[in-house]
Amino acid sequence: MNNHPEYPATQGRTGHHGMIRPFQGRWPVIHPDAFIAEGAVIIGDVEIGARSSVWYGCVLRGDMNEIRVGEDSNIQDGTVVHVDSKSYGTYIGDRVTIGHMALIHAATLEADSMVGMRGTIMDGAVLGRGSLIAAGALVTPGKQIPAGEVWAGSPARCLRKVSDKDQAMLDYIWPGYSKLGATFGAEGLDQRGSDQRAPDHRELDQKVSAE
Repeated sequence: MNNHPEYPATQGRTGHHGMIRPFQGRWPVIHPDAFIAEGAVIIGDVEIGARSSVWYGCVLRGDMNEIRVGEDSNIQDGTVVHVDSKSYGTYIGDRVTIGHMALIHAATLEADSMVGMRGTIMDGAVLGRGSLIAAGALVTPGKQIPAGEVWAGSPARCLRKVSDKDQAMLDYIWPGYSKLGATFGAEGLDQRGSDQRAPDHRELDQKVSAE
């Protein structure tokens, strides 16, 4: 059983709502203030931090290695997160946005970065802090994306530095998803049940404003 100083391991439940289950004795560890949508699948050695959200149809499979998700990150509908059996887990920092139907495989996404819809990040790649990967881009294995750059294409190449407009978008999305997850949790839509609901969004507004 996983141990964590701040919050206990989340026991799984199966059925039409979704699945949070152990693999080889390791349970996912999910902060009570996170939001896990019905239909999301979270397996094995996975940790998810406060106010992060995992949306409908996502799969986080921590079977052959570990997955770590920081605070205030959002993993949007249909995204798959997996690992490499020998070399790489997947590490998603704080305030990271991952768009709908992305694939994150054995990669590191540093804090404040974003992967656009249908983006693919492959084994050993590292997205630097505050970087932006365009929708549909393919970041090839081992690629190191410098902090604060915009990359696009397949294979992905640097387009430019993150602009003020890009930064405004990044700074808008993650708080919005933290609040939205809290609202869905307050509506009883977290697959873990009402005892694990996220806090009321008004309380979260105060936390975000204080930062």
